[in-house]
Amino acid sequence: MHFATESHNMEDKAVNYTLRQPIGIVGCISPWNLPLYLFTWKIAPALAAGNCVIAKPSEVTPITAFLLSKICKEAGLPDGVLNIVHGTGAVTGEAIVKHPEVKAISFTGSTKAGERIASIAAPKFKKLSLELGGKNPNIIFADVYNNEESWKKMLFNTIRSSFANQGEICLCGSRILIEESVYEKFKIDFINWINKGLKVGDPLEEETKQGAIVSKVHFDKIIRCIDTAKQEGGKILCGGKAVKLEGRCANGFFIEPTVIEGLGPNCQTNQEEIFGPVVTLQTFKTEEEAIELANATQYGLAASIWTNDISRGNRVAAKVESGIIWINCWLLRDLRTPFGGVKNSGVGREGGWEALKFFTEAKNVCIEYN
Repeated sequence: MHFATESHNMEDKAVNYTLRQPIGIVGCISPWNLPLYLFTWKIAPALAAGNCVIAKPSEVTPITAFLLSKICKEAGLPDGVLNIVHGTGAVTGEAIVKHPEVKAISFTGSTKAGERIASIAAPKFKKLSLELGGKNPNIIFADVYNNEESWKKMLFNTIRSSFANQGEICLCGSRILIEESVYEKFKIDFINWINKGLKVGDPLEEETKQGAIVSKVHFDKIIRCIDTAKQEGGKILCGGKAVKLEGRCANGFFIEPTVIEGLGPNCQTNQEEIFGPVVTLQTFKTEEEAIELANATQYGLAASIWTNDISRGNRVAAKVESGIIWINCWLLRDLRTPFGGVKNSGVGREGGWEALKFFTEAKNVCIEYN
C-alpha cells in the first residue's frame, strides 16, 4: 500500500503512530460523461491503498471500461483484484451497494442516485464518497473589463466553462453572474463569440466545436428544460433548438449552444441541473449580491470568480458555498487537491491524499515508554 504514517509523541510517556490499512472490498460507480477518466480516478487510489475493487461504469458509455479490463489482464493484474461489472444502476449498481462484503462506496452521478445510495449504505455504516450534481456560478466583476487581455481571457474561459463537452461536465458553469455595469458589453461579446466560434457538427471535422448529446433520453431532457425556461419568461439570446445533421451523424442528437436571460434565481431553470449546452445570465450590483446569487441553489460543487482585484477574489471565494473555487481560471486541475462539493453536491472528497484516506481505515497504535 502507498501511504505515509503519522506519529504523535507524548513527552516522556508514550509515542503514537497511525496505521492506514486497506478496507478490503470497495465499490466504485462512475457516470457516463468522461467515462474513462472518472472511472480510473476512483479505481487507481482504491487499488493503491491495497483494496480489491468492484467497479461499474455507466451502461450508457461502457466501452472504455471494457477496454481497460482487457489492458489490466494483459498487464498481469491478478484475478479478483479489479472486477469490472456491467449493468444498470438500479440492478447492478444497487447490488454492489447492498452487498455486505463491500465496505465503502465511491459514487459520481446525479443527486437523485446519490440519495438512493446513501439510503441503502447508511444503515449498514459503509463509508461513502458521493460526488453529485452542480449548478455552478461564474461570477464576473466589472473591473475585468478595464484590462483587454483579462476580458478576452474571461470570455474564452466562460465559453469553455459553459459549453465544453456540450455542457456535460459537472464542473461547467451554468449560471453566469455579471456585474450590471458591464452586462450589455459582456452579452454582446459572449453571443458574438458563440455565433462565430461554436459550430455544431460532426466531431471528426476540424472546425466542429460542439458534438452530440450523449443519448436520446438526455437530449429530450435538455429540450424540456429549454421549454421550461421559455414558459418561465426567459428570453433565448441564441440557440435553443435541436440541430439536424446529414451524413455520418444524421442519427445523432445535437443541440445549439443556448443562452437565456431574464430569469430570477429562484426559477426552476436556475435551480435544477440541466447538464447540457444551456446557460443563464443574471446581473448583480454589489459584491454582497453576487455572493447571494451564487449561493442561491441547493448545490455547491464549483464556482469561478473573475476579477482583477485579488483581495476581492479571495474574499468572495471564502463566502461562496462551493467545494472548488477558481479565480481567473477554469478547470485548472491539480489532481492532488481535494475534489468534491457541499450541500446537495455530495459528501466526502476525492483526489490525492483525500482519496487514499477514504479507501483506508485509520488505526492508532500507542506504545508506552519503559
